[in-house]
Amino acid sequence: MTSPKWWDLALVATVLIVGITVASVNDGIGRWGAWAALATLIVVYVAFGRRLIGAEELNPRPTLAASLSLQTLLALTVAAGSAFEPNVITAQIFIFPLLWVVSLSTKQAVLANIGAAAVIAVGFVIGLREGQDGIVQGIFVGGLSLGFSLALGLWISQIAAYGDERQRLLVDLQAAQGELELLSRDAGATAERERIAREIHDTIAQSLTSVVMLAQRARLEQPTAESTLEMIESTAREALGEARALVAVNAGLPGDDASLGETLHRLAERFRRETGVIVTAHIDAITLPRDLEVVLLRCAQEGLANVRKHANAGAASVTIEQHADAVTLTIEDDGSGLGELRDTIEHGFGLSGMRDRVGLVGGQLRISDAASATSTGTRLEVTIPLVRETSR
Repeated sequence: MTSPKWWDLALVATVLIVGITVASVNDGIGRWGAWAALATLIVVYVAFGRRLIGAEELNPRPTLAASLSLQTLLALTVAAGSAFEPNVITAQIFIFPLLWVVSLSTKQAVLANIGAAAVIAVGFVIGLREGQDGIVQGIFVGGLSLGFSLALGLWISQIAAYGDERQRLLVDLQAAQGELELLSRDAGATAERERIAREIHDTIAQSLTSVVMLAQRARLEQPTAESTLEMIESTAREALGEARALVAVNAGLPGDDASLGETLHRLAERFRRETGVIVTAHIDAITLPRDLEVVLLRCAQEGLANVRKHANAGAASVTIEQHADAVTLTIEDDGSGLGELRDTIEHGFGLSGMRDRVGLVGGQLRISDAASATSTGTRLEVTIPLVRETSR
């Protein structure tokens, strides 16, 4: 319980109980000494104690000196009051729990309780003025109060620690569920992409192939309409190339029997066959988590799709390199470069979706003109950290 208002009520109740008790059993100087101690207790609490409640969770965290000073003042105040009037020891019901909540650690709380119990017991014995019997009584009362405080304080601390652990596990579980949901969505999207690629291959591509063959046949049979038929054939060939390229860039993810490197090599070879662009792949022999393989493969597919659509390139390269704490995918081409598209490149060509995908795994995407002095093409670079932070 770290709400100051509850401690305010507890202090008021304690002061009233002790004050009334003292007034009813003592009418001498002891009464005034006890009331002075209670007044000091109020001042110490309001001036210092209230601000340190829940010290372990405060931000900024109180200093150890401030916490120890408050605990010392509380113990000495009750001990002094008990020396004037033994009934002031009843204030322990407020002091001992407060020592726990203003401590910065469990160890400090235990030591503070032991020290406070000893000091208060001395004040109580002085107030009893009964010699050896008073000492025995003081040891008994002090030991009983200390044992109860330690048992209750440690029990509540364990409950609090258990609650913190449950909260941490809940946060981890929610993070894992979020990642699982992302992977599930990606798996569904992947299956749909592969289905669409098969449909394109089995329907549109086959139909366009037939159109090309028919246009060739018609051109042979009707030479007078050669220009129109050539246009039909040319248009159909371009559409067929587009369809085959879509199939190429929507290749499936690596299966259990294929590594990411093998899949990318096949993607590069198929892309070359479908588009005529020579693609070389240089892939380090690395083992990555499944979600990172998905991101790298999709980025490679999207990057090659951009090469096909916009670069007007004759050759391109796909490189994956592993570093100490990151893996990098680089796609370069020898095409026309960014040129006048430099200012609008961030808003098109699938880069927004690619950047979002890379950002979900903590990575970064950069696109620029090729760094080579002999190349006028474009360079796309994706960097993904191999160690990602988790919420605790």
